[in-house]
Amino acid sequence: MHTTVGIIGGGPSGLLLARLLRRAGIDSVVLERRDRAYVEQRQRAGILEQATVDVLRAAGAGERLDREGMPHDGIELRFGGRGHRVDFPELTGGRRVWVYAQTEVVKDLIALHLDDGAPLLFEAEVHAIEGVDTDRPVIRYTHEGREQTLTCDYVVGCDGFHGVARNAVPESAKRTYERTYPYSWLGILADAPPVFEELIYAHSERGFALASMRSESVSRLYLQVPNGTDPADWSDERIWDELDARLALDANPAWRLKRGTVTAKSVLPMRSHVTEPMRYGRLFLAGDAAHIVPPTGAKGLNLAAADVIVLARAFAHLKDTGSAELLEEYSATCLRRVWRAEHFSYFMTTTLHTDPEQSPFETQLQLSQLDRIATSRHAAAELAENYTGLPFDAAL
Repeated sequence: MHTTVGIIGGGPSGLLLARLLRRAGIDSVVLERRDRAYVEQRQRAGILEQATVDVLRAAGAGERLDREGMPHDGIELRFGGRGHRVDFPELTGGRRVWVYAQTEVVKDLIALHLDDGAPLLFEAEVHAIEGVDTDRPVIRYTHEGREQTLTCDYVVGCDGFHGVARNAVPESAKRTYERTYPYSWLGILADAPPVFEELIYAHSERGFALASMRSESVSRLYLQVPNGTDPADWSDERIWDELDARLALDANPAWRLKRGTVTAKSVLPMRSHVTEPMRYGRLFLAGDAAHIVPPTGAKGLNLAAADVIVLARAFAHLKDTGSAELLEEYSATCLRRVWRAEHFSYFMTTTLHTDPEQSPFETQLQLSQLDRIATSRHAAAELAENYTGLPFDAAL
């Protein structure tokens, strides 16, 4: 089998790229190692930037998002026993974000893909990528018990940090930058209405907490915990009590943490990672295959979407003009946005979390920065602009 673009990974970035390529008249094949049920249930991000929503709509994947997604016009910062709301539209000229889980984005894109009859192979285990430094790369994979090959003009790795694509780039041809944080998130899904109509980010002496949601009846909540924490060591009651203590909502009688049945519980390590460049020969890396951000800034899925938007434009430019100029610029173009998002995610993480080794001096610096956001329009606007996503063309 031959295709113009072989896409490894059927998550949101791989599926969105395939959709954008199809609309541009460019053929592709998506190879996903997991089955469809697993991919559609894989819990990840839940916040979409304005630019991500705009491209999903343009790709024909916005109908259910517009019907069921929850637009948010701000976030609540809680620190030092008080709260402050950051108003996104007022500070950014009208931009906002949407709560719409990655699981739902993936379901929408898979349905569109299959309706079009475009090649999407689940349970296709890629075990080698060959010839990326030639004009005819080859992907070797196993599907339905048979070893098969896919020849391509180009290969795009959307298969994550541990995937085949990133590891296909020789160590001598890449640079890596990484930071591991001294804490993790204990996350739960609960059948309980959200505390508030927007997200609450809380800094406290006991550690960070985040109150989010997946719908009007399902809450997504997080607690900062030590690295290596076993979720089984945290009973449901202990989690709810700790959320109560860290969110400190007693001062506002309209807000109460609504307890319900915990349906999922997991621990998420926190780290930042960038691989440069994001291209080797005819192999392109996108999403987590090229970069990882801590989830505090809600950038992961949005960065992946930005990568494939740039890549789809470059492939369309090649098809229309015969020029590979935009493909040559892909890595440099994306990395400008990647490093901005890395910085913002680092800022949000280190400002809101309590490092086990930090001094009282460092805690006061955190509180001073949060107070600056609460009292300065310029500081609040900087947070709002980065959180909602810098205007796409300006940031690229």
